[in-house]
Amino acid sequence: MLENSGLTSGVRLTSVFRSPVTPVLLRCAVGASPARPVHLLRFYCAMTEELTTCDLTCPSSPYATEGTSLTKPSGMDGEQPIFSVLKGQGEEADTDASTSPGGATTTNNTNTTDAESGIFSAEGELCVEHDSELDWFCGTEQKLICSHCAIVGSCHGHTVTPLAARVTAVRNQLVDVCEKIQLQALRIEKFIDQTLTAKEQKLQTAASSAREQILAQVSAAREALEEEEQRLLEQVHREEERVEQCLLTQRAHWSQALASLSQTRSGLVHMLTHTPDPQLATSVQEISERVEEAEGVGEPCDTDKLNLNPGCSDSKLLRGLWAAAVLLGPNAYGSSYLKFDERTVSPLLSLSDDFCTLTFLHKKPRQSPPYDPARFDCWPNALGSLSLSSGTHSWVMDVGQSAAFKVGVCYASLERKGSGNEARLGNNSQSWVLSHYDGDYSFCHAGKNVPLQLVRRPQRIGLLLDWPSQTLMFYEPDSSAVLYSVTQRFKAPLVPACAVTDRSITILH
Repeated sequence: MLENSGLTSGVRLTSVFRSPVTPVLLRCAVGASPARPVHLLRFYCAMTEELTTCDLTCPSSPYATEGTSLTKPSGMDGEQPIFSVLKGQGEEADTDASTSPGGATTTNNTNTTDAESGIFSAEGELCVEHDSELDWFCGTEQKLICSHCAIVGSCHGHTVTPLAARVTAVRNQLVDVCEKIQLQALRIEKFIDQTLTAKEQKLQTAASSAREQILAQVSAAREALEEEEQRLLEQVHREEERVEQCLLTQRAHWSQALASLSQTRSGLVHMLTHTPDPQLATSVQEISERVEEAEGVGEPCDTDKLNLNPGCSDSKLLRGLWAAAVLLGPNAYGSSYLKFDERTVSPLLSLSDDFCTLTFLHKKPRQSPPYDPARFDCWPNALGSLSLSSGTHSWVMDVGQSAAFKVGVCYASLERKGSGNEARLGNNSQSWVLSHYDGDYSFCHAGKNVPLQLVRRPQRIGLLLDWPSQTLMFYEPDSSAVLYSVTQRFKAPLVPACAVTDRSITILH
């Protein structure tokens, strides 16, 4: 809001903001003419952090007239420059004005010193063109200017900001940056102290488990596997050393990154607390470079490279000989107690009287079996009667008559109702099966299929579950050839699982 003070040498400018501010007095050595057009002056409010446009009556002459000054209006205890700092909560600055011999008006702040306000004074730096104090910042040209530059000078019509407001904005930016860097440093410290330390501890456990697995398997055929044993132990040792080196490298890298962040933050804090206001107002480029340097450090992340590779203890020769040693023993065909659980058999299947053969029904039976929460109602599935959670188990399925079947294991908690993947063998995380469909063989788990290249179509498929090593193996009993094996950390007891959509499959004893 602009008022004509009634004086011939100046006008009074009152700014209207959303929050209370102090009215300011425009001091300009110009010849006044109320009839001249009104120009717009935009400046920054430190309290609302918004650009505010004010109407400013310009003099009749484009050039300042020497010896003209603005008389202090009545009703004001003291006069302030137009670019004085806007103090919060509506508090007005109390100043004393004095006139120099040359006719220029100077303002002395009697209430607040630079040290008290935390803002460095730009006093002593004068505008070369107007010989006035540089107490404004031109956002368009990114430089310090005086009030005359903003009104009638080269920055007339530009977006200008009081120096104090500019410094406040830069300081707030620095505070935000320092807080972000501190949070990043805390995350890195947590990664070093917790994640990497836990990885080191887990590494020893994982390496120890791998050694035990290797030694347990080698003991089944020690004479034939001494050389393989040594090779695998060395491989695990190399993998362990690799992971240890990765952990050491990660620790060193992030420790260095933490030190770099701390150094950058210290530099920014020093700039925040020791740099004079005029220099700080023009230090945006330097600040941006330091911020970019801090952001370049990146964020730590946990990767598989920090874990022991389970494949380092895997050996095709060891696995095959160990399986042969187990399968050629007295319990080659497993327990004679393994049968299909009648409660789980789907209505799409029929179960033989000895509970060992499943036959697919092309026509849905007229009379559905009684409801049972354990029964599969949509997919042609059935589960075995034994729960497996310890020791070594094997069983053989006769699949020679069927052209579409699945054999494997699943958790007892597998969904039984509905046509979704939750109840479909091999299409969820709770089942592991070997599938044969349309002439192709594949291993299925969690909806992912691994194609298998078989030399011939097996008439029988054997399954070997070794709970201590958490290994499930599919093999051909006639040749003891391993069709597929998987090592999985099973979280609950397993039960044999089967599905058939062509003819029949049978459990052999």
